[in-house]
Amino acid sequence: MRDRQSETEAAGLEVLGVSFDSVDENRAFAEKFDFPFRLLCDTDRSIGMAYAAARSADEGYARRISYVIDEDGKVLLVYKKVDPKEHLDRILSDLR
Repeated sequence: MRDRQSETEAAGLEVLGVSFDSVDENRAFAEKFDFPFRLLCDTDRSIGMAYAAARSADEGYARRISYVIDEDGKVLLVYKKVDPKEHLDRILSDLR
């Protein structure tokens, strides 16, 4: 999605990442990989557990999953397995 940011914007999508990392770790990641999207810090894993990316607060890493949520907060689509190379195409196709 990083390399196709103009397509996400044209589709009216806002991409947010959620990570168990700290603010400093997320900043370093974003700078290293030229990541244009906001990264939210979930250091207590509460978001990860609420959205099934983690089973407990002890997990070291979140599973790579994706939710499409509309402007009213309604979950429209859930992707429990994400292939980064194909994910944006799948989302755009599913939203048509």
